[in-house]
Amino acid sequence: MFAPRKCDTSARKKKPLNNAPWHYLMNCPLIRKCFGLQVHSIEQGGGMPRAGAGGGASAPSSAAGGRRSAACCYDAECARTEAWLDEHQDFVHDYFLRKATRQVVDAWLVSHATPPCGDGPPHPSPSRGSSGATTPVRKISAHEFERGGLLKPIVNTIDGTPTFLSVSGGASNTPAAPTPATRPHRRSRHELRQLDEKELIFELVKDICNELDIRSLCHKILQNVSILLNADRGSLFLVQGEKGGGCTPHTTPRARCLVSKLFDVCPRSTLREMERKEEIRVPWGTGIVGYVAESGEPVNIPDAYKDERFNHDIDVLTGYKTRTLLCMPIKDFNGDVIGVAQVINKQNDCPFTPNDEQVFAGYLQFCGIGLRNAQLYERSQLEVKRNQVLLDLARMIFEEQSTIEHMVLRILTHTQSLIQCQRVQVLLVHEASKGSFSRVFDFEANDLSVEDSDSRTSPFESRFPINIGITGYVATTGETVTIPNAYDDERFDASVDEGTGFKHTTILCMAIKNSSGQIIGVIQLINKFDGLLFTKNDENFVEAFAIFCGMGIHNTHMYEKAITAMAKQSVTLDVLSYHASASMDDAQRLRCLRVPSSAHFQLHDLAFDDIEMSDDETLTACLRMFLDLDFVERFHIDYSVLCRWLLSVKKNYRNVTYHNWRHAFNVAQMMFSILTVTQWWKIFGEIECLALMIGCLCHDLDHRGTNNSFQIKASSPLAQLYSTSTMEHHHFDQCLMILNSPGNQILLNLSPEDYERVIKVLEDAILSTDLAVYFRKRGEFLNLATSDDINDPEIWVTEGNRSLLRAMTMTVCDLAAISKPWLVEERVASLVTREFFQQGDIERQELKITPIDLMNREKEDQLPMMQVGFIDSICLPIYESFAHLSQNLEPMVQRVRFNRQQWIRLSDEGSRKPELEAIQDSSALNNEDTSRESISSPSSVVSSSSPPNVPSEDIKYSSEIDDKTSLSPPNHTERMRTPEENPIVGVVGNDRTISIVTRRENKHSHDI
Repeated sequence: MFAPRKCDTSARKKKPLNNAPWHYLMNCPLIRKCFGLQVHSIEQGGGMPRAGAGGGASAPSSAAGGRRSAACCYDAECARTEAWLDEHQDFVHDYFLRKATRQVVDAWLVSHATPPCGDGPPHPSPSRGSSGATTPVRKISAHEFERGGLLKPIVNTIDGTPTFLSVSGGASNTPAAPTPATRPHRRSRHELRQLDEKELIFELVKDICNELDIRSLCHKILQNVSILLNADRGSLFLVQGEKGGGCTPHTTPRARCLVSKLFDVCPRSTLREMERKEEIRVPWGTGIVGYVAESGEPVNIPDAYKDERFNHDIDVLTGYKTRTLLCMPIKDFNGDVIGVAQVINKQNDCPFTPNDEQVFAGYLQFCGIGLRNAQLYERSQLEVKRNQVLLDLARMIFEEQSTIEHMVLRILTHTQSLIQCQRVQVLLVHEASKGSFSRVFDFEANDLSVEDSDSRTSPFESRFPINIGITGYVATTGETVTIPNAYDDERFDASVDEGTGFKHTTILCMAIKNSSGQIIGVIQLINKFDGLLFTKNDENFVEAFAIFCGMGIHNTHMYEKAITAMAKQSVTLDVLSYHASASMDDAQRLRCLRVPSSAHFQLHDLAFDDIEMSDDETLTACLRMFLDLDFVERFHIDYSVLCRWLLSVKKNYRNVTYHNWRHAFNVAQMMFSILTVTQWWKIFGEIECLALMIGCLCHDLDHRGTNNSFQIKASSPLAQLYSTSTMEHHHFDQCLMILNSPGNQILLNLSPEDYERVIKVLEDAILSTDLAVYFRKRGEFLNLATSDDINDPEIWVTEGNRSLLRAMTMTVCDLAAISKPWLVEERVASLVTREFFQQGDIERQELKITPIDLMNREKEDQLPMMQVGFIDSICLPIYESFAHLSQNLEPMVQRVRFNRQQWIRLSDEGSRKPELEAIQDSSALNNEDTSRESISSPSSVVSSSSPPNVPSEDIKYSSEIDDKTSLSPPNHTERMRTPEENPIVGVVGNDRTISIVTRRENKHSHDI
């Protein structure tokens, strides 16, 4: 803390206050007063300096506890300054927030802390400039807690939180420490003697009712009793230990005894003089004081030397002769003896009378209440310190968990500092064998004095022999072992001390457990300082330490494992990235292929069908879309890198029934078509269009043929990794992996701002393909699409509106098959159905659950009506809103409505199927020849469900039909291709195979 100094008048004249240096301001009594640094105020000091040596008078400080005084002076200028600061509190507050140093804040905290019960104010311990692992700051020793009673064992509250504090509310309402300014004025001894007996008792009770410091309270009690009884001097003993304790104070639980808080207090003695005397311990039931404490009855002895219980040695030691003696117990409100007070030698050599006994007993009743309150207050302060110690330990352990060595070093140093013992060992249990240890760390008290202690980041290992008898016992049983004399315990191996110059005396050994209760180590403390034994308080502290240490060690183990796993993952990702990327040879081959025009592929057609395209054609079509949108030139994309990236994207699609490369290509084509047909690329801009096209091509990367619900039901790793939009998050991560793989970095030449924007829009686009996200945003978008301002171009300037439009466009493109001509829609629906049925089979066989109707193969006959429900609830609202935004998208809505009618027709046919089967069975022989002739003639069969404006000769096909009705995928092809080249070709429906025989070149329907 800063010490107040006198205000230097000469310096003040040379420099105005607002330019004074920081050290001048902080040492000026006025500034210190404003910051609460315990100096006398102007009102208390009179506002002006008083005459005295040195130009100022010393005034007692108003600091809490009243133990410090500050010599300070004030002149007129200082008074004006203080008055100004008092009137401008905002300035003072702001000034110290900006200028106050950490040392000043610490000084403020110390000055406003609760006054300690011991000697003088606490001073912050100087810490050496190190990491803190080897130089702990010991705020308090565990031995100091002994005077406050036994540390409560750790208990669990209702919510399971471990705490030292009592769960009962009995001791929670501890009184607050009164400040010296609130204490009543204490009358002099002469004034008290002028009062009658009732007034005297009232004054003496008032004198102790607000005193919470036990030593000060005891001193007042003895002085007041001497006044009441006209005694020459007195002593006061307090009870320590527990009922049913052992024979000595060092046993557990401790034996009860009487400890002299103050001995031989006379009316003229001061508290400081009395505190210098050593404590006297009186065994329970021994002597007059012990007898009174044990029996609870008062003892009045007119002649001490005639009583055999009196100890004459006390007079020999003190040189004072005891003649008369009155000894009486002090009881609390429960009637338990908490202390014994005795007064000696009534003045005028008279014995103590029965009236004295009554007055003494009456006053001690109030003293018992005061002592109990003071003890509760002292215990509450110790509880605060205990929790502060444990909080510091938790902070120390959890602030850095990089290595197990650093963690254990912190544990060892802080444990030794708190418990004050010669050695501390932490032994980590071997995972394979619980009776052995994989590593042994040790710490000795003098390790802190070694020169390299500040720089040490790991503890010593295996310096000392291991007493496997005790540590192994604790490691296997988990029990706590406290040994007062190691050589008297049969588990101790005396050979560990041979030739070491060290002797084991007292031992405290305890298991360290992780959060699951498994024993992961053992902590052992050896030889407490000053020949003391390890007490129950020590056990409870070490137990609390062990809990934090167990969590710290376990977390450090997990951290090290995580680091190792991350390194392995990094290597694995490098390997996967290499194998997931297309080869340079394939990229070079694609680069050399001719890229036809968009008109050749009919990429602008909303009714586009890729059934006749080879895989190479789909790739060149993607190149064409990127070229037409000017991405290659605008973003300086290397053409070879673009080719390799497209091949890598295609390679990372699995060969599943529907969610494969062909689906991604069709979604990208629909996005390209909408952007160009509606001219919405002007709304989005080049960066957002680039992100949307990449998102369409990558939105189903590594799809496994199962949806989000299946991942959650199966508790797959993907579901554990992503709680919402499981597959969509995975698709986005796969997209980023490819974009960041060497040779695939098509965004390499973007500026940091553009790159960040592309990734943000890309993520939103891919996540928007989750129908849960679609339902969440649809209502807001439909309101926007039907608003009166929809035709205002400025409406799309807002990022929120454009984000909605991008999300809905991704959904429209993802579901675009529903808006294609009927044969395309029927084929795609069959593919989706097959994939759903495959998932349903897995759920039924492996997960042992009944799949939903849409994925239940047994509900196949209900699929047409389910498709109608899908169109009504999901598709029609969004397609109608898009048609409202742009008339160029109206054909999509018309085809959706037409396809809906076709599904209704199929549903009606399915309901009439039993009647048709009966008719077919009766006329099977008559129609056999006709059926064969019809099948052999390709031109004789025309689809009854052909959309209008499409010539029937364009849809010639041959079919093989049995007696079952199902959704069937037409297999449109002009030549045979392998499944790898075109996974859609050759797909067999449930009961029907349809294949196109002829189809006119480059002729597609633009209408329904």
